[in-house]
Amino acid sequence: MAHVAAAQQEPLREAAQQGKAFAPEYQGALGSLSVNASLTEVRARGIEELRAAEASGDRREMARCHLAVAEACRRLGHNEEADRAWKAGYRAARSAQDAGAMAWALWSGGTLARQRGALPLAYRLLRLAADLGERGGDIVVRGYSLAGLAETGRIQGDYKAVGELHEQLLAEARRRGEARHTVWALEGIAQMHRNTGAYDTALALFEEAAETAGRADDRRGRAWALRGIADVVSVRDQDADRALELLAEAERTCREMRLSSALAYNHKMRGNVLYRAGRYAQAREDYALALSEFRAMDEARGTALARLGLAKSLARLGQDPAETVTELASLRQALGQLGLRHADDMIDRAADELGVGPVPGNGAPAPVLAGEGTLR
Repeated sequence: MAHVAAAQQEPLREAAQQGKAFAPEYQGALGSLSVNASLTEVRARGIEELRAAEASGDRREMARCHLAVAEACRRLGHNEEADRAWKAGYRAARSAQDAGAMAWALWSGGTLARQRGALPLAYRLLRLAADLGERGGDIVVRGYSLAGLAETGRIQGDYKAVGELHEQLLAEARRRGEARHTVWALEGIAQMHRNTGAYDTALALFEEAAETAGRADDRRGRAWALRGIADVVSVRDQDADRALELLAEAERTCREMRLSSALAYNHKMRGNVLYRAGRYAQAREDYALALSEFRAMDEARGTALARLGLAKSLARLGQDPAETVTELASLRQALGQLGLRHADDMIDRAADELGVGPVPGNGAPAPVLAGEGTLR
């Protein structure tokens, strides 16, 4: 099916030549959709075209429609529908013997698994997607799958394992002129620098990502980059007002495009900014809002992080220290179960900051993801 993969990559090359972002997950009859298309529009179009493909018995087109529906639903926070869609897409692609389409379905499933906090499953699906993409001659889905593996490792906190892969993917994206993937890689590398205290480098990379996304008309990528800039400005410069302005701009994009997950993370970051500024009552409200949004979309990592921010805000507002310790102990377990290597450090730092320690452990070590150290 290499000729099919090559045909699917032609619009990407054309977009790259024009310096514009392109959404390769929108294929076939949906290939004309913009990277900035409303997710509700993508879902509706995907369902409409899926019915037509089913009526004609075109399995390959069915797989493409299921992919678009799965990705729209995932980003809208409709996780159960997204789960059904990517699996149906995989079955359709398999029946059509289309390795590239199978890889795209697995990429979508792996991305959803990461969003829901199932990191071992995310690794497994994304590895399979990368392998199938290579076998099917689809370098785009292979690149996206490797990027997914890199992002999963970064979220887990394994920077040593994935730092080089991020840099490699950035170089490949720049060489091929893929603005959207360039922005993604810049943001990932920036986040690792931010988390290790290299704020100047992180800020420069986030700003480059925002500028690149702006030139490429990648509104989603720019919104995520603005969130990163706001975070660094808040931590490094203690400039809460500028950070909140940046988050307000990002929020407008998230609402216009119905980016539910990005909006929830934006609200959590607003809570972070307000908390750092000592505006604990306002921070509490934003953390509570983010928590409700994350729970509604079954996003485990976001839920745990919003709970942590809320617990810290409530402690600053006079909550009984014993209640804070109980919540921190519960969070230690929740974060550990997600496989986050820095879970214990996060909880211990919070306890020290609030003066409520020690916080009991969960009675068992965080799960070790056997064989997950090598990504290629």
